[in-house]
Parts: sequence; C-alpha cells; structure tokens
Amino acid sequence: MSNVSQTIIPVQQVESVLNPIVEASGMPNTAYISQEYFAFERDKVIGRTWACIGFASDLVKNGYVMPVSFMGLPLLMMRNKDGEVQVFHNVCSHRGMQLVHEAGEVQGMIRCPYHSWTYDLDGNLKGTPHIGGIAKHKDDRFKCEKHGLKPLRSAIWMDMVFVNLSGDAPSFEEHIAPLETRWNEFIGSDGLSQLRRVNMGGHLEIEVQSNWKLTVENYCEAYHLPWVHPALNTYSKLEDHYNIMFEDRFAGQGSYKYDLSGTAGTHLPKFPGWPEDKLRHAEYVALFPNVLLGIQADHAFAMMIDPIHAEKTIERLRLYYVGDEATSDEYAACRTATLESWRVVFGEDIGAVEGMQRGRHSPGFGGGVFSPEMDLPTHFFQKWLATQTKAALED
Repeated sequence: MSNVSQTIIPVQQVESVLNPIVEASGMPNTAYISQEYFAFERDKVIGRTWACIGFASDLVKNGYVMPVSFMGLPLLMMRNKDGEVQVFHNVCSHRGMQLVHEAGEVQGMIRCPYHSWTYDLDGNLKGTPHIGGIAKHKDDRFKCEKHGLKPLRSAIWMDMVFVNLSGDAPSFEEHIAPLETRWNEFIGSDGLSQLRRVNMGGHLEIEVQSNWKLTVENYCEAYHLPWVHPALNTYSKLEDHYNIMFEDRFAGQGSYKYDLSGTAGTHLPKFPGWPEDKLRHAEYVALFPNVLLGIQADHAFAMMIDPIHAEKTIERLRLYYVGDEATSDEYAACRTATLESWRVVFGEDIGAVEGMQRGRHSPGFGGGVFSPEMDLPTHFFQKWLATQTKAALED
C-alpha cells in the first residue's frame, strides 16, 4: 500500500462505504474538498474507466478542432478531413507546448506557436522547420513518424466523446452494452440513431460551486423531489419514482408519470418503437463516472459533468429530439419549452448541491449516512467509487 496514497485518504474511511447500507458511512470529506485527492481520482479512478470529455456534434464540420481541459489535462478533440473524430493530448511532441487554444476550423495544418512544428488532422508530424540546422527542415537522425501527437483511446456514443486515459479498460462497447439492452425495451435497437441535436433549444451549461460527485449523487435519487422540485412534484411525485441500479456503473431513478412536452397542444415526435402503454415512463440514469442521461418518449438528454477542480463543476447539457421532423420550425416552441423545463429543474438543484459542498468543510460531518430505502442508488454510486479508490490505494 502506498504511503503517499494513505496521506490522501485513509483506506479505512473508504472501506466503511462498502458496508451494508444501514451500517455504511459516506465517502469522507477529503474526497470532496482536497485538490490532491482530485488529481489522484483523475489518474487512478476516473482514468481507468471511460469518461466523457465533450460532444462530437460540437465539432461542427470536417477539419474542426476543439481544445478541452479535462480535470487539468489539456486534450484536443479533432474531426479530420474524412469526418472521423479522434482525441489527442493537446501538446507538441517537441517541447510540450499547448498546441490549440481555441476551437475552429483548420484549413491546412495545426502549427505549434513555439517552433512552428506542424501536424495534420490525424496527428501525424509533418513539418519540422530548421530541425537539422538553418534551412535544413529534415534530418535523417530524427524520424517524424515516431513523434506525432499522442492519441487517446476514445469512443463516441449518443454524441458523447469518451476517453479511457489509462488505455486498458474493457472496450466501450462492453461498457455501454447493459444500458443499450435496457433501453431497447423503449426505443428499439436503432433508437439512438434517430436522435437529432439542434442549436436552438438544444443545450445548457450550468456552473456549480461543488465537487462533481455531489452532482451525480443528487441525480441518482428522487428523495429530495418534494422539497427541491415543487413544480415537478406536482405531476411526477416521489411515489411515482423507482430506483435503478445495475451492473457496477449505472444508477438512477425512473418515473411512471413523465409529462410529455407540449406547447399550444403540439407535442414533439416520439420514438416510433416506444410502447404505447409506457408513454409517460422516463428513466434518468447516471453512467459512472460523469454522465447523466435521461430518456423520454419524445426526447433524450445527455449531461457531461465536467470536474473543473475539487470544488467547481460545470454541467454541460445537450438535448436530442426524435427524427428530422422534430428539428423543424413547427416544433421550435416545443423544443424551447422542453429546454426551459430542464433549465428550471437543474437550476433548482444548485442550492442543494452547493449547500452540501459547504457542509463538507464541517468537522461535524464525517461522510454522512443513508436511508436504507431512498438512498439506494446514491449508495450504489459511492460503493463504485469506494471500490475503485480502495483498489487504487492498495496498488
């Protein structure tokens, strides 16, 4: 067991999370306020699975690049000339200079602003001016093909771009298969291919002064619904919800009483395969570590939980509608109403999540306890985190 790791968080505190829910304590305060733990968590927990870093549709055309900072790591999403999306470390192979600072279309090559080395949109090193001396732009002692941009293992699902920083997680197809199987009951095997994103009524970003985990924990349970979401609770009450927990990486809640979006009597198009007897069913699933998903008969959403530092998170929401017809002007008001309804719901959570973050600085709080019925999905998430953390501490 690493002595350095033990200074970050004692393994005994992590093990208490793994007890049966009536005996368990929550993850200790250090896991929510320590920047040292934040870095450890990135490299040893989040980095060993599949984490979302952005959305493929933000790469609006071929030849488009977008820099992202994921938990302090400079990364680069790129759509090459053939439309393929890849992710690289956003640093020049020469002296580690950050290559790209702003999103945009690359007309020719990506050029390092330090010594003008250039890379194509597949990450290959193409230009090395004066590398062999003045006006000697090639040198037999230096092999360009060995020094391209460093790629990350990546995958795209439901428009989200996932990366596996460690490079050794099971395949993403295996990772996501249980959720696809579950949702096939609602949308069929090709349902996700029918989703469309629009610019108007399609996205939302919220900055929250809290650790990323509190956002996930809050999303997993419906227990807070009557007090934090009074409007939502008028039609989708606490008793209309059920807990969701499966495999070792999915948890959340479902509702039997989702109210289909509508404006002036016009409803959004629905998934063709959605069962008629379940039109008011909806499921809200956290895909560990940092994705919150929602699916209803007439739209879906994906929220990337972007951990900025130990006590700051940005929630990046994208809404998706069903089929090309749903993107037409006819449904503009419906889309706007749908977005605004989620803006209210997620906005109502801010005070709760930030209040919990402030409480994490109290010596009177040691991680908390759980309701043996209402907090099952939250405990499920914390057990996942504790299991990964314990394994990393014992490496």
